[in-house]
Amino acid sequence: MKKLTCITAIGFIFCLVFPASGQKVEDRFIFFLHNRFLETHHPDEAHPEYGRTEYAEIVNEFKNNGFRVISEIRRRNVNARDYALQVTGQIDSLLKEGINPKHITVIGTSKGGYIAQYISTFMQNPDLNFVFIACFRESDMQNIPEISYCGNILTIYEKTDPFGVSAIRRKEASRCEIPYFREIELNTGMKHGFLFKPLKAWMKPAMQWAKGNYVPG
Repeated sequence: MKKLTCITAIGFIFCLVFPASGQKVEDRFIFFLHNRFLETHHPDEAHPEYGRTEYAEIVNEFKNNGFRVISEIRRRNVNARDYALQVTGQIDSLLKEGINPKHITVIGTSKGGYIAQYISTFMQNPDLNFVFIACFRESDMQNIPEISYCGNILTIYEKTDPFGVSAIRRKEASRCEIPYFREIELNTGMKHGFLFKPLKAWMKPAMQWAKGNYVPG
């Protein structure tokens, strides 16, 4: 059984979903990296435009679909690059335990998506899966040129969201192998707020990707 543990500290709730003991090599893992708002606001606090970030609901949706989830509410204003290095260490540990890299998926929303892009860059493992959600703008090509996609890449962005557009330019500029690449443009009308909620529109394709279903059915 998987366990969601929440600890209250310094006015915030930190939730981590740990893999249970006795994990099997066929298990599928999701590293979920949330958006920036949760770094500086209590999980129950609502964004003035987008409402509450439904972090626990999102994590539980992954868990209820059979994934072993590794996630936490990050401390305030973490450096995306430094945090990515921490996660690469966790992924390396799973790989050393014999977990198939194709069974490991990193899913990031907004700032979490930028962290996920750094992880993809650092790991340089074409068998890992990544889902980047609402985390690419044209200016990124100039502002963060060190990012280079590697792995099976799914990007999801919302048509009404100013903070996410097609990342095809980044894909074309990346130097590592990308066996599968797909983009999904949503049109929920919710702007950046679509990622605050466990919407089927983004969660379903993300989980399909995490299960190795790279070709739309």
